[in-house]
Amino acid sequence: MKTGHIGLALLLGAGWAAAGEVWVADLGLGNMAQGYGAPQKNKSVDKHPLKLGGRTFEHGVGTHAESIFELDLQGGADRFTAVVGVDDEVKGSAASVEFKVTADGKEVFTSGLKKAGMEPSKIDLDVRGVKGLLLEVTDAGDGINFDHADWADAKITFHGAKPVVGPAQKEEAVILTPKAPATPRINGARITGVRPGHPFLYMIAATGERPMTFAAAGLPAGLRLDAHTGIIKGSVAQPGTYKAELVAKNARGAVRRELRIVVGDQIALTPPMGWNSWNCFAHAISAEKVKAAAKAMVESGLTQHGWTYINIDDFWECHKDSKDPTLQGPHRDAEGHIMPNPRFPDMKGLTDYVHDLGLKVGLYSSPGPWTCGDCVASYDHEELDAQSYAAWGFDYLKYDWCSYSPGMEKTRTRPVSFAPMAKYLTNGAPAKLVHNMRPYAVMRAALDKQNRDILFSFCQYGMGEVWTWGEELGGNCWRTTGDITDTWGSMAGIGFSQHGHEAYAGPGHWNDPDMLVVGQVGWGHLHPSKLTPNEQYTHISLWCLLCSPLLIGCDMTQFDDFTLSLLTNDEVLEINQDPLGKQAGRVSKDGNLEVWAKKMEDGSLAVGLFNRGAVACRVTAKWSDLGLAGKQRVRDLWRQQDIGEFDSQFEAAVPRHGVVLVRIWPAK
Repeated sequence: MKTGHIGLALLLGAGWAAAGEVWVADLGLGNMAQGYGAPQKNKSVDKHPLKLGGRTFEHGVGTHAESIFELDLQGGADRFTAVVGVDDEVKGSAASVEFKVTADGKEVFTSGLKKAGMEPSKIDLDVRGVKGLLLEVTDAGDGINFDHADWADAKITFHGAKPVVGPAQKEEAVILTPKAPATPRINGARITGVRPGHPFLYMIAATGERPMTFAAAGLPAGLRLDAHTGIIKGSVAQPGTYKAELVAKNARGAVRRELRIVVGDQIALTPPMGWNSWNCFAHAISAEKVKAAAKAMVESGLTQHGWTYINIDDFWECHKDSKDPTLQGPHRDAEGHIMPNPRFPDMKGLTDYVHDLGLKVGLYSSPGPWTCGDCVASYDHEELDAQSYAAWGFDYLKYDWCSYSPGMEKTRTRPVSFAPMAKYLTNGAPAKLVHNMRPYAVMRAALDKQNRDILFSFCQYGMGEVWTWGEELGGNCWRTTGDITDTWGSMAGIGFSQHGHEAYAGPGHWNDPDMLVVGQVGWGHLHPSKLTPNEQYTHISLWCLLCSPLLIGCDMTQFDDFTLSLLTNDEVLEINQDPLGKQAGRVSKDGNLEVWAKKMEDGSLAVGLFNRGAVACRVTAKWSDLGLAGKQRVRDLWRQQDIGEFDSQFEAAVPRHGVVLVRIWPAK
């Protein structure tokens, strides 16, 4: 017996786990979700040796907040041990995290706040009889920047079946959205903007049994409606607000709804709703895939709910040095106009195809000489490129920061205008802020010269607090964060960090926390979204409350019923498209439980009760927090059902990482 103990000690000293013990890192990390990067076996998230408090560990998992790892202990484990903390590789940074361990739905360990440079904490838990163990790293409430977290020496001892990667119980994808009725119902934006004399395109979004016919009374001079398609086209010369009565009619009945057409200085009076190619096709995009996406948007019925844009991301241009013949070709013509690559042989024909379906179409470029994918970008050709976009018929421009640097301004060969940022230059704005603004001001001035409305999206990841100046520089939306991925850590870390930005959003100018990651995504290697069903409900609910641009990132030719149900709930989408344009803010927070609310044009409130925690909880929305008093009527928006009337608060059971989304009116 003594010899056996000595042998075990030697094995452990050599870094081996004996029978009945397993290093957590050896179970496989494929199901570990985190907000940035990829989990690492026996290394930090940046692939350095695991190091906490000056001590190096041979075994463990390097991750990044927000992080979740579920293990199925199969009821046969005895102990879970680990040493946890912020990896020394980010010492001196603002990193801050909290480690949590949950056993069968009960929190059994929390580290408290762990910052960079703090001593690590030891975990030693009795897990006998536990089936599901959840290892979680939160961002401690201040965002995920530099949150490199280590589960060093994480180990499970067991006497029965060997633990495996969870989850122990798979979450069912329950469809909450009711089917649209056979009778006509007009959906989508109730207000739309266009500049005087510019092309106008609007499709009446209506569900109901087909065939259906459309009519409109009170359209301004210059607009015409196709009664069979519901597509309104033309141009309006005179500024003003015009109220048109739209009618949709089928064999089951007819319905009317007002549309306000605002002819003036602003477009994007509600957040854009559409699709972008990047999160599914990445560098493999082509004209045929764009046409297929447009066709799928129509045939899936998305257009009947207000979805409008088909946006082409990077790789429509020629590449700098690719050997792929479909990315080769002349970068520009003799006059300097940009040339698309061979995958896009007829840009005008492509936009005509999309427009004929009643949809709008977007394009992508960068202010530097090359895009993020090393394709030709717009530096020193901004006005020529804007001319091309308008001549081709594009309606949206995503302008991605890549390859731009301030020193380039000295090498320009063509004159440019910085007019949109004149106030900042006059007031002596800091050089760094001017650097962030300058390329967007140049393209804004170039777009302003075109006889076409092109929605301008700043994609520069929130640098220089773009939300504080994006509107004045003529941005219609601007990214507030880095790129999203289909993990809870990424989506939740981005979405819930938007609190405080609500003062800067409104009709014509929107904060953009990046695209939607539901359905088949994968950036060229498609897979079902890694978000659980409840996390996907949270994603769509939060983005609608935030008045975010809603850009579908999946392959729309591969919709499943659950994904379609997420994207076709008109009462949920109405929160995003409300004409008042008020972005939600957080009104209360109790640990992982948060309540967010936004004012609606009709005086009601849209309210999200969120549970960011790993176990189901009850969440309470108090009238005192919402600025309400007296009896209120509450309606569940996902289920499209009235819940009842309540006197001082509304409380609901919310699943882990889930939401209950409601709308509240004074009771009659």
